[in-house]
Amino acid sequence: MLSTMQDVPLTVTRILHHGMTIHGKSQITTWTGQPEPHRRSFAEVGVRSTRLASALRDELGVTGDDRVATLMWNNAEHVEAYLAIPSMGAVLHTLNLRLPPEQLVWIVNHAADRVVLVNGSLLPLLAPLLPHLPTVEHVVVSGPGDRSVLDGAAPRVHDYEELIADRPDTFDWPELDERQAAAMCYTSGTTGDPKGVVYSHRSVYLHSMQVNMSESMGLTDRDTTLVVVPQFHVNAWGLPHATFMSGVNMLMPDRFLQPAPLAEMIEKERPTHAAAVPTIWQGLLAEVMANPRDISSMANVTIGGAACPPSLMEAYDKLGVRLCHAWGMTETSPLGTMAFPPAGLSDEEEWPYRVTQGRFPAGVEARLVGPGGGTLPWDGESAGELEVRGPWIAGAYYGGADAEPLRPADKFSEDGWLKTGDVGVISPDGFLTLTDRAKDVIKSGGEWISSVELENALMGHPDVAEAAVVAVPDERWGERPLATVVLKEGAETGYEALRAYLAEAGIARWQLPERWAVIPAVPKTSVGKFDKKVIRRQYAEGELDVTQL
Repeated sequence: MLSTMQDVPLTVTRILHHGMTIHGKSQITTWTGQPEPHRRSFAEVGVRSTRLASALRDELGVTGDDRVATLMWNNAEHVEAYLAIPSMGAVLHTLNLRLPPEQLVWIVNHAADRVVLVNGSLLPLLAPLLPHLPTVEHVVVSGPGDRSVLDGAAPRVHDYEELIADRPDTFDWPELDERQAAAMCYTSGTTGDPKGVVYSHRSVYLHSMQVNMSESMGLTDRDTTLVVVPQFHVNAWGLPHATFMSGVNMLMPDRFLQPAPLAEMIEKERPTHAAAVPTIWQGLLAEVMANPRDISSMANVTIGGAACPPSLMEAYDKLGVRLCHAWGMTETSPLGTMAFPPAGLSDEEEWPYRVTQGRFPAGVEARLVGPGGGTLPWDGESAGELEVRGPWIAGAYYGGADAEPLRPADKFSEDGWLKTGDVGVISPDGFLTLTDRAKDVIKSGGEWISSVELENALMGHPDVAEAAVVAVPDERWGERPLATVVLKEGAETGYEALRAYLAEAGIARWQLPERWAVIPAVPKTSVGKFDKKVIRRQYAEGELDVTQL
């Protein structure tokens, strides 16, 4: 027996129409570095998205599922691309502007992008790549920048505003299958070539609904979210589409991502929510401690991409800002868990839940797989590799224009679950606590040591700004932890004191690092995560000044 319900496709086009009409008065505010930011209503964004779709089709010849790339900061024009490109049936391809040039070239060519939308300030990054991008036929430049760097380098160059200026306010939007590709994003390629993840209209729509649910970010049209997480990083964690769906006002920082301008825009624009990786919030905390600003409007902050040190949560609690742990990855769209404690608990009772990665929503199924391949219980103690599946979880990687999807055995199980590479435990009520990445677990004398636990404990020390712990070879134990620390300015705390601090924090004696090094900064990946492979290489090549206790 079939239902009697209408079969209406879940598409980005529906999000576009809904946002520009029902929530037409909501705003996107783009920071400009000038006294007054740029403001644009959802209604205006919707009309401009319509004009952009018309220009891409009629002027630039974008048809079918052609890929249209963006090399842009977080701003209103980038949101217009988010809405227009999928809605016309093409595929939005966000490019990570922090990747090495050779990886960007590989990604653009693998995706076969026909058009690149680029902010003028990023033209010096794009120009040297263009001779190596044979599929790119058009470059569309938004905002000021030295366009002379493109002379002779690009097939055709267009000005964004001029391109859409005379286009009609209506567009013959195609009827799309909700399983069609809407957007694509490549992993950061820390090992091997980057891998393409292709999101469907259906997955984007369902993910946007989950983002807006109270157990996730729970945002409404009374909120303003500061979208710091880059739009090239897993579609800004789904926020541009989710906010357009629910009418949430967006505050976009453009290229002003440094702590001082972030503090200024928070104080002036009073966002109620924000989202970014821990390194952003560590930098902002240092800024407001040195140069006080009122950032208390941010009632909730979503923090993900890496484990958040509990000490950072405590510091923001004192400022009236609540950090909420989230977990996800490019392959999960990215929302996988969020750490909202169960209702009815005291602050003290909530804390053990807040420091987890969070609870799985209904759209994400999870299981833990042990070293022998068996499924482990959710008892809060049995640690294994996390595997997930669901309607916004990848089931394969993009193989290329004429190739089959890729399902490597180290990334997908035989029955189709995504192998996340994260190791952790799950409580009986579904709260995930990650203890490490599988590749970062320290295997010492047949026992596992969590690098994340050591890092979080170290970053609770008042003299430590950052800390990263990696496994290094040891003749007796196989592997032992190497602790690299970034001390705060003027701090002179010694290694013995730090080791004693770890012991006082409850770290078992056999887990305490013997090898220590002070470094100027922890190396970061293109999306702000700790890049531990760089530290391992530096150690192997003798570049670190290591003290062994």
